[in-house]
Amino acid sequence: MSEYGLGDLRRVVEGFWPAGSAETWDRVGLVAGADGAPLRRVLLAVDAVRATVDEALEWHADVLLTHHPLLLRGVHTIAEDTAKGALLASLIRGGCALLAAHTNADAPEGGVSDVLASRLGLVDSVPIEAGADPTSGIGRVGRLADPLPLREFAARIAGELPETVSGVRVAGDADRLVSRVALCGGAGDSLLGHPAVRAADVYVTSDLRHHPAQESLEQSLVSGGPALIDVAHWAAESLWLQGAADRLSAELPGVEFRVSSVRTDPWDFVV
Repeated sequence: MSEYGLGDLRRVVEGFWPAGSAETWDRVGLVAGADGAPLRRVLLAVDAVRATVDEALEWHADVLLTHHPLLLRGVHTIAEDTAKGALLASLIRGGCALLAAHTNADAPEGGVSDVLASRLGLVDSVPIEAGADPTSGIGRVGRLADPLPLREFAARIAGELPETVSGVRVAGDADRLVSRVALCGGAGDSLLGHPAVRAADVYVTSDLRHHPAQESLEQSLVSGGPALIDVAHWAAESLWLQGAADRLSAELPGVEFRVSSVRTDPWDFVV
């Protein structure tokens, strides 16, 4: 039986992923729960949605630790006829706290982008935009030990990510040789114009919209630039969860950590 409480988990999470390192717009940390509550089981997931909340409650988890904050944008009611209110009510009644580590878990070594870079075989990777700590920052850029045609690199990505309906979408010459790779876990179209991205052979991210992607490709025809690979947001960020669970488990022996088995990618099928 664990002798830890929720406050101990918060302390370890803060040590790994300090809240102060989150983007100013982000809302990380404790969403619901009390530090003195017992800590025996923690479920990790990308999203707090009905399926993951139910999974946490059915497993009798004491904490649901998610990557995406449930209350990221302004909420003026948690009435139970709203989706977020219903989720919070279920968690509170079930004695399950809710904790989020978002952009504070994206940037550091072992964070979302760093894990993605490692899984895709990048070497000598560094942040696209580093902070005071040169090992921590937004995205990653590195190289492949052995260059690959774009088609083969895209196939490698598909093999590393969990399967989703949208799969891996690619814009660029399938035979283009890829060596230098830039990537950003999550939605990264804000970096399409960054010099490190423009200098890469390919840029891997999620949620690329029509106009930003088209404009990037058109600019590449004029001055050179990367091919684009768009992957499912949930799939890319889900790779971080197991490593996070392992690190937390090492710091809190006796507490059970489990990664959610639920796919929270929102799409079900294509026709």
